Amino acid sequence: MLVRTPKVEPPSDDKRWRIIQAAMRRNGFARHALIETLHTVQQTFGYLDEPSLRYVAASLRVPLSQVYGVSTFYHLFSLKPAGKHTCVVCTGTACYIKGTPHVLEALEQEYGIKPGETTPDGQISLLTARCVGSCGLAPVTVLDGEVAGRITPEAVMARLERMKQNGA
Repeated sequence: MLVRTPKVEPPSDDKRWRIIQAAMRRNGFARHALIETLHTVQQTFGYLDEPSLRYVAASLRVPLSQVYGVSTFYHLFSLKPAGKHTCVVCTGTACYIKGTPHVLEALEQEYGIKPGETTPDGQISLLTARCVGSCGLAPVTVLDGEVAGRITPEAVMARLERMKQNGA
């Protein structure tokens, strides 16, 4: 089977586009590879920007509206660069009952951001998740991939400050 490579130029001459091109080529530039291609773009660049979405749409011959729809439907995809550190606050029922609203309110006041936003200095991204699967530890946050249970607003802010200071 002959796979025709679309003559679509990447948004820039960044060599990382070769990774995305290889993923699309591996799947024969097929439309059904949209989600896998978007995952590859996000893994490679950290987020999905407009030029990336346009490039994927043209390369896979998928309407831009469909690419945008998929990238905004799945919470795994981000259209903005993430901060150096991420703070995911669980909003599941157990966490909510045990204090998530207080944790979120404190973070919003301290850093001036709402869920889905990143601090102006690019240090912290605040996200929410419907459930992280640690209900027995409610309320839960996930700080740079590490689960922190029975967290208080003061404790989560102290941990974030330590993370920022340590550069970790």
